Amino acid sequence: MSAAQGKVIITCAVTGSIHTPTMSPHLPITPDEIAEAAIGAAKAGAAIVHLHARDPKDGSPTQDPQLFRQFAPKIKAACDVVLNFTTGGAPTMSIENMGSMNFGLYEMLGRYKDFQHGWEKPYLAGSDERIFKNTFKDIEHILRSCADNDTRFEVECYDIGHLYTAAHFVERKLLKPPLFIQSVFGIRGGIGANPEDVLHMKRTADRLFGDAYYWSVLGAGRNQMFTAAMSAVMGGNVRVGLEDSLWLGRGQLAKSNAEQVSKARRILEELGLVVATPDDARQMLKLKGGRNVGF
Repeated sequence: MSAAQGKVIITCAVTGSIHTPTMSPHLPITPDEIAEAAIGAAKAGAAIVHLHARDPKDGSPTQDPQLFRQFAPKIKAACDVVLNFTTGGAPTMSIENMGSMNFGLYEMLGRYKDFQHGWEKPYLAGSDERIFKNTFKDIEHILRSCADNDTRFEVECYDIGHLYTAAHFVERKLLKPPLFIQSVFGIRGGIGANPEDVLHMKRTADRLFGDAYYWSVLGAGRNQMFTAAMSAVMGGNVRVGLEDSLWLGRGQLAKSNAEQVSKARRILEELGLVVATPDDARQMLKLKGGRNVGF
């Protein structure tokens, strides 16, 4: 489904697990910081916030449900943004996307002489031999486990083969339309961010899913806004946020997630596109709504 859909969903990935605290003083770490960042992103125009948790002591990625319970109710009480929780947590965990893959973060080591916390350097360095594990059995497990909750997924696809894996699970009726395909560009180990790569991903998704999906993109690092603009002119949706890039422009750290959302919104509106509200996103993606969650 393209911009003929009429409205463009902005997703904001608030903190993620790729970047470490040394890399930016603006990276949300504590539950309160994550909640504040998500609320700010929503006020700036994000219809969906994609949420990870971090250990408040050292900023390391964690899937501790108690930390999610500290920030999720605060976000829900403050605004009507759609809450999208990670199922993977970090490349050291699973289940996150539509296929196992290399996930290289080690190239960031050379940018920093010292690290604030002991876990950061080995976490980055170890990515040169780490497999981000997402087997068919893993994916089937998460889809079946969440089915009774009417959970719908942001289907992250880091390469062309991941689209075919998603199609496989549609055929098995474990993924149900409308899909929300999030194409990821520029991660070491996945597809690149060349315009030809973006076009190839879109063409393949169109062929596999027809009008049974909504397409969104995220570009890693410096590719963020460039890829978002490409998606917009091709009829897609966009994802920004400090999970995907710490930058607002060349050499300029983003001071908040809201700054990136505001920039993406300006790009969309300058192109004559309409930014979707959270209720628009719920209707488009057939979500169950905030009244039907357990927090």
